[in-house]
Amino acid sequence: MANRPAPIHGRGAQSGAVPQRFGLAARVADGDWLDAREEIDGPAPKLRTEVTLERPRTIIARNTSPDIPFDRSINAYRGCEHGCAYCYARPSHAFHDLSPGLDFETKLFAKPDAAKLLRAELARPSYRPAPIAMGTNTDPYQPIEARFCITRAVLEVCLETRHPVTITTKSARVVRDLDLLAELAKLNLTAVSVSVTSLDPKLSGLLEPRASAPAKRLDALAQLAAAGVPAHVSVAPVIPAITDEFIEGILEAAAARGVKTASWIMLRLPHEVAPLFKEWLEVHYPSRAAKVIHTVQAMRHGKDNDPGFFTRMKPHGVWADVFRTRFRLAAMRLGLNRDQPVLDCAKFVRPELGGQLRLI
Repeated sequence: MANRPAPIHGRGAQSGAVPQRFGLAARVADGDWLDAREEIDGPAPKLRTEVTLERPRTIIARNTSPDIPFDRSINAYRGCEHGCAYCYARPSHAFHDLSPGLDFETKLFAKPDAAKLLRAELARPSYRPAPIAMGTNTDPYQPIEARFCITRAVLEVCLETRHPVTITTKSARVVRDLDLLAELAKLNLTAVSVSVTSLDPKLSGLLEPRASAPAKRLDALAQLAAAGVPAHVSVAPVIPAITDEFIEGILEAAAARGVKTASWIMLRLPHEVAPLFKEWLEVHYPSRAAKVIHTVQAMRHGKDNDPGFFTRMKPHGVWADVFRTRFRLAAMRLGLNRDQPVLDCAKFVRPELGGQLRLI
């Protein structure tokens, strides 16, 4: 216990090391300076969130992954202030020569022209509609959305053009846009998934330090369902020996609030996420760290992560069967084992640009 590292409060990652996959220069703090830092300079300054404006040429990202049920997405932000210790999107920050650790949750990028770019892409004669997924990489309702309102602007374009859009979030801030989501839902153009990892606010505060508390997420699901918005609960990720005890409780709480569909995802540890999450375990749950990692490896062919198509989302082995069976039985008992709605692409209306009427 004497060598247990001190936690970095209010952040999920416990270090800011840059990845070595791309040959970046390692960050090493001088030991002598560290010893004298507090005596000379006082306590280290609190980590602040920095936001850089990004001006991309396009906003719709395409993918051809055979095991993902959508082919296009919009990410209004790069990085995520929620700071979830397990976030599989963390390695994407390495492409900016930044740390998937603390940089990912403190050095963010916002795309204020997203709605304008979306309108331009939808106006192209060659464009064919299909559901746009938001929240598949970083959360569209992370705290800085309150300031930039990029997600809301994108939803306004989707409603105007009758374009289907799905939302995945860990934030109760989604109900701010309940007016738009309810109108989209009336036209069968949207569905919202809220991830709930545990029912313990203290654990959530360590694991997902700047995401909404579990009770607020459940309340958001209730408000969505009451407004007629297809509300889906995602028990994700399931972390063995840390959050798996909450599987049935989360499903029961969601069903009681009018949710009709549910899913679950086992913890994934791609690239730099594995060492970052192991570091988090050593700081917050040192006595369980070995058990957690060994259980994960038992479901991933002895490795921290299985990157293969189809298998990456479907862990195997005895432990995976246990979690899968627990989820299936609870979902059946609560009526949450229904198919998710198929959104309507036939209502799409191509937008006009610059006030010019469409040619008929």
